Amino acid sequence: MYRAAIEKLMKWKELKYRKPLIIEGARQVGKTWLMKEFGKQAYADTVYINFDSNSRMAELFASDLNTERLIMGLELYSGKKIHPDSTLLIFDEVQEVPRALTSLKYFCENAPQYHIVCAGSLLGIALHGGTSFPVGKVDFLKLYPLSFKEFLMAVGMERFAELLDKQDFQMISDFRQTYIDALKQYYFVGGMPEAVQSFSENKDFNEVRDIQKRILAAYEQDFSKHAPNETVPRIRMLWNSIPSQLAKENRKFVYGLLREGARAKEYEIAIMWLCDCGLVHKVNRVNAAGIPLKAYEDQKAFKLFLVDVGLLGCMAGLHQSTLLDGSGLFTEFRGALTEQYVCQQLKTIDNLNLYYYTNDRGSCEVDFIIDKGGQIIPLEVKAEVNLKAKSLKTYREKFSPEISVRTSMTDFKEKDWLINLPLYAIEQISAAK
Repeated sequence: MYRAAIEKLMKWKELKYRKPLIIEGARQVGKTWLMKEFGKQAYADTVYINFDSNSRMAELFASDLNTERLIMGLELYSGKKIHPDSTLLIFDEVQEVPRALTSLKYFCENAPQYHIVCAGSLLGIALHGGTSFPVGKVDFLKLYPLSFKEFLMAVGMERFAELLDKQDFQMISDFRQTYIDALKQYYFVGGMPEAVQSFSENKDFNEVRDIQKRILAAYEQDFSKHAPNETVPRIRMLWNSIPSQLAKENRKFVYGLLREGARAKEYEIAIMWLCDCGLVHKVNRVNAAGIPLKAYEDQKAFKLFLVDVGLLGCMAGLHQSTLLDGSGLFTEFRGALTEQYVCQQLKTIDNLNLYYYTNDRGSCEVDFIIDKGGQIIPLEVKAEVNLKAKSLKTYREKFSPEISVRTSMTDFKEKDWLINLPLYAIEQISAAK
């Protein structure tokens, strides 16, 4: 299975001032596989240490964090010699031994020659939980579910993925139906590696759904196991409300849908917990379009998206035939799935910050506003081939962006100020000028 993150790890390996690397991401997005695969491809040897229920490692890191002593202990434990230039050290479930996280500071300062990558379930929670964390002494890499391009490569459609990268939109439009069919499959399967691998091997949608149900059940168990007891009911309520929140025509999060009289203050910690876990993406509203967009952020108004489009469909009980046959039964939810998909793809693009826009009267809403650093791009999302762009026009008249993008099921087209980018090519927005 191809993951674009491997290339980022290769670049990290060659950095002159390389620091220990922490891979962040939701449970079951493939962090352990990625680290081991990186070790196979780029190093002569790999030493893999799993800290979960590992009393020997807890003891090793409990006392002196002298790096020479730690390396000797890791060699004795693994039965392998650790060579600074040719061995990859993997610390998995590293949050289970907080002192191992603290040790990264000393490896960075006193033994930078060692190549160390770390990951763990709910590591985001551990990093915000008062752990003595080596700020400035580690590098970070975020891992998400497979993007649509990675999905194409996983199911044997590598040439179609290459075509998207080449941006040969004339050729792409000749194969439009192939891309649309694959995109509908992706809406159902999503990008969780286990679901994608199962679909790639067996093409069995029922098996995929069973895997998604197991993943969701594991997330629910994490709520009880790792979240503060008093917050668990609110996390569950909030988590389970996301499909109905996104099914609304205006997908702004409304506390009143959780329960009558619900207030923001009661659910702030629950939202933060789900965000820190990597299970939801919070997209805040902006009320203007200056650079940087963060200066115009409205923290009180936001949309919540799930980590994965396939899991959203599973939570909503969406049947494969409804989705794949293009049934009109779920017109409104098709829009929710499409926005979820677009958000998920945009999150995989580096150096891109995501917001949405509504004016103060609520008469104009642009689904996503993208901050690329020196450029702001408004993006309107259409589930089918509806080509009206009323909100984009209103936004453009007010803020005069260099370009505006509409993404839909229609072919690529560039005319005056508007680029129409097919949904299956949304990752190419990073190349928009």
